[in-house]
Amino acid sequence: MSYASLMVAVDDGRHAAGRVRLAAELAHRFGARLVGAAGCLPDYPQGFGETIVPAGMAIEEIRVAALDRLRGVEQLFRQASCLNDRVAWRSDLAAPVPFLEQQSRAADLIVAGRYADDEGVFPGMVVGIGDVLMGGGRPVLVVPPGVEHLEARRVILGWKNTLQTRRAVSDALPFLRRAEAVQVLRIADGEERSEIEDVAAFLALHDVNATAHVVKPSGWTVADDLRTAASEFDADLIVTGAYGYSRLREWFFGGVTRDLLSKGPVSCLMSH
Repeated sequence: MSYASLMVAVDDGRHAAGRVRLAAELAHRFGARLVGAAGCLPDYPQGFGETIVPAGMAIEEIRVAALDRLRGVEQLFRQASCLNDRVAWRSDLAAPVPFLEQQSRAADLIVAGRYADDEGVFPGMVVGIGDVLMGGGRPVLVVPPGVEHLEARRVILGWKNTLQTRRAVSDALPFLRRAEAVQVLRIADGEERSEIEDVAAFLALHDVNATAHVVKPSGWTVADDLRTAASEFDADLIVTGAYGYSRLREWFFGGVTRDLLSKGPVSCLMSH
């Protein structure tokens, strides 16, 4: 199994070019096609309770401005992916997340960026990663701001026996098989190892060099423990399931997915 088609979400933010370069390197490594995708919702003014429809030229000017933004990000995509000979571009005057979800039919993996506080993305081009995870139907590689390369030679697999994590294991196999070492990590108070040893043995059948580890909770969040483990293992990729609880519960009370998406220097491959 490998990835035949990668899709990268493109916008006009500060770190968009770096994200495209990372995706282009991965596409080259996997011998895959790279598809750039961008939706832009025109900034039509909204009234209270109903849309205020600007007249004549004003409507056209707003539409043209959105098209200009799309042309600009297409140029950014083509320049940043110029070393790849198999690229494609898809864009539309549409809300970016539904557009990306529709286009994900043409990809094995979606590459999306976590925004910096000063990212500067036009509001009509913002891609919410949580929304893509819930609705895209594809694994999502979440790239932190400023990260432009992903070696994935050493990988942490955050294990919890859920549908989402089991799916993430299968979705990440192209990365895991190329990694020098994979640590299957379970964060738990007990010493029970049968689950993670079973996962490591399963991965070995797929030619993955995996070892099983149990660590006790630190007292901080599980996401913090995963990031600490990644640092100690010298890993630059964390693989895990996404939104094992309802997304509403995570929004109110917190959760691993929300915490991993909020901060940290390590890229995460997540599946829902």
